[in-house]
Amino acid sequence: MPKQLVIIPTYNEAENIEAIIQAISLLIQDFHVLVVDDFSPDGTYKIVQRLIDTSNQSFLHLIVRKQKSGLGTAYIEGFKWALANDYDFVFEMDADFSHAPKDLLPMFNMLHHKKADVVIGSRYVKGVNVVNWPMKRILMSWLASKYVKFITGLPINDSTAGFVGFRKEVLQKINLDKVKFVGYAFQIEMKFIAYQLGFNIVEFPVVFTDRSKGKSKMNTSIIWEAIFGVVKLKLKSWFGKIN
Repeated sequence: MPKQLVIIPTYNEAENIEAIIQAISLLIQDFHVLVVDDFSPDGTYKIVQRLIDTSNQSFLHLIVRKQKSGLGTAYIEGFKWALANDYDFVFEMDADFSHAPKDLLPMFNMLHHKKADVVIGSRYVKGVNVVNWPMKRILMSWLASKYVKFITGLPINDSTAGFVGFRKEVLQKINLDKVKFVGYAFQIEMKFIAYQLGFNIVEFPVVFTDRSKGKSKMNTSIIWEAIFGVVKLKLKSWFGKIN
């Protein structure tokens, strides 16, 4: 039987974490969950540890890091853990229900039946499927993906998407120690490297719903990293140094 893991990076997600774990556990497919927490001041990691200790949840795992170190490094640590523990399919997912747990099932099936090496839960493959975002933020996100496509030639409509599934062969082929970006640029970098390595990337249409609890981690430094990081990625690819 294949093994599949959902990696959820967290920082101050105490209001959401137990509910998202429960929602994933109720799916008909057996998904394991790895929470990578950056020592959340609100005690997110304590909630996860309590669930592990009191509920005998063998599907649930936890890594607690010493400080807030960024989305990208959290996922890299999670990817390495997944490979070390021999998972066949690995998913990225937010804790705040902006990504619907039910969408894990069709995304898993695409990977399992080899219809994709990388599957993206895409907001923009069929119009604009975003709920509860202000128009300014929708426009910024949509234009960012257009910008990435123009600069890099990456044939993806939602390159900054954070709802992504990988076959383990993709993560094995990517040199994870050379993935350097930490914010949205990390999402672009992973997709661009996979594309450069010749893997089949498919977008699956999803509806993205903005969080109702907790606070967004978006800030200007993440935005600027993405803007300049895209140019850096393209320049590196010209010299054969993408990964």
